[in-house]
Amino acid sequence: MPDPNAGLPPRYLRTPEAARFLGLSGRTLEKHRTYGTGPKYSKIGGRVVYAVEDLQSWVSRGEKRSTSDDTGDTVLPAKRHAAISPAYSGSKSS
Repeated sequence: MPDPNAGLPPRYLRTPEAARFLGLSGRTLEKHRTYGTGPKYSKIGGRVVYAVEDLQSWVSRGEKRSTSDDTGDTVLPAKRHAAISPAYSGSKSS
């Protein structure tokens, strides 16, 4: 079956729409943005927008077939992670 969106420009969603699309709260999506654990986003004139394709790709990273499925790729929770945000580790560099 042909793709009904073929030839159309990418669809962009603002934070509240993107959060509804993902089934998250807007605040959780904002936290993901702050900690670098969320989907890719763009800023246009100070407004944050998400491409639907990027939201779907981010969700796909967490796909598993079973609880024992260890694909090595996961969606991290919306909190600080030392490996992702070294600036938040609390250590000062000299």
